[in-house]
Amino acid sequence: MSTDLLEVRVARRANEAEGICSYELVSADGAPLPAFTAGAHIDVHVAPGIVRQYSLCNPPHERHRYVIGVLRDPASRGGSQAMHEQIQQGAKLTISAPRNHFPLVEAPRSVLLAGGIGITPLLAMAETLSAQGAWFELHYCTRSPERTAFRDRILSAPYAPQVSFHHDSVRPFDLPALLAELPRETHIYFCGPSGFIDHVKASAEAAGWPHAQLHLEYFGAAAPVPQDGDQPFEVKLASSGKCYTIPAGVTVLKVLNDAGVFVPASCEQGVCGTCLTRVLDGVPDHRDLYLTEEEQAANDQFTPCCSRSRSATLLLDL
Repeated sequence: MSTDLLEVRVARRANEAEGICSYELVSADGAPLPAFTAGAHIDVHVAPGIVRQYSLCNPPHERHRYVIGVLRDPASRGGSQAMHEQIQQGAKLTISAPRNHFPLVEAPRSVLLAGGIGITPLLAMAETLSAQGAWFELHYCTRSPERTAFRDRILSAPYAPQVSFHHDSVRPFDLPALLAELPRETHIYFCGPSGFIDHVKASAEAAGWPHAQLHLEYFGAAAPVPQDGDQPFEVKLASSGKCYTIPAGVTVLKVLNDAGVFVPASCEQGVCGTCLTRVLDGVPDHRDLYLTEEEQAANDQFTPCCSRSRSATLLLDL
């Protein structure tokens, strides 16, 4: 087994809200788990060929356990369905060491905005900021109280007075009003489904919020990009000079994997960044949610699981 993979056991499974379960993972051999920071996630090998990313939501100082929350997605491609139906207390799982693409930065003020299951990385952030005595607010948006995971944990936490719950059915979230009140040095962290993310981004842009003070992570991919106008193109591998034709409707990842060219991948939706590949020449057609707008504009890397090409050929550092 690769040294960056860990064997863990599900010490506890709990229903946190309608359609959401939490899983407490402990080391199979009793050893301390690798340290992590707020915003980190792990890859969970749910079943053969199914690897999914889940944010760690327990306090980052803990080394004896990892806690993740999993929403059962009605449009599941197998990951959340398998977690809910097959992974019970006592089950053994293989996971990766934690990685963090959504870290906290030092700031005089922080606001955390959670949409649904997007609460999970923000819980770890709230724990960290609270322990530091830092100024922060957490706004947690869900459809209803019944869909509000970890509510009891939040209400009993030392930072409970800094948390506001917003439910579509009771108290919708007035984000523009919040942004109008916040001091401009505030850093904003937001996580959730694509519709929530898009709303926060648009509201922040309308308020003229500095991009450098916006930090985000998606849970799940956005609506699929229409493929009607997709054209075939070629990818060329720098190491071998071999060329591969990518037909319309087929991903670069699939063509390369079918040809025996291994590219590590996980979500296959352009969310996690696992398959990120360097582009040496050509212009990608970016369709991911992982790279920032600035990173996409550089055109020196792309996600072969979902992105395509605007040029006839892409030369890849493979």
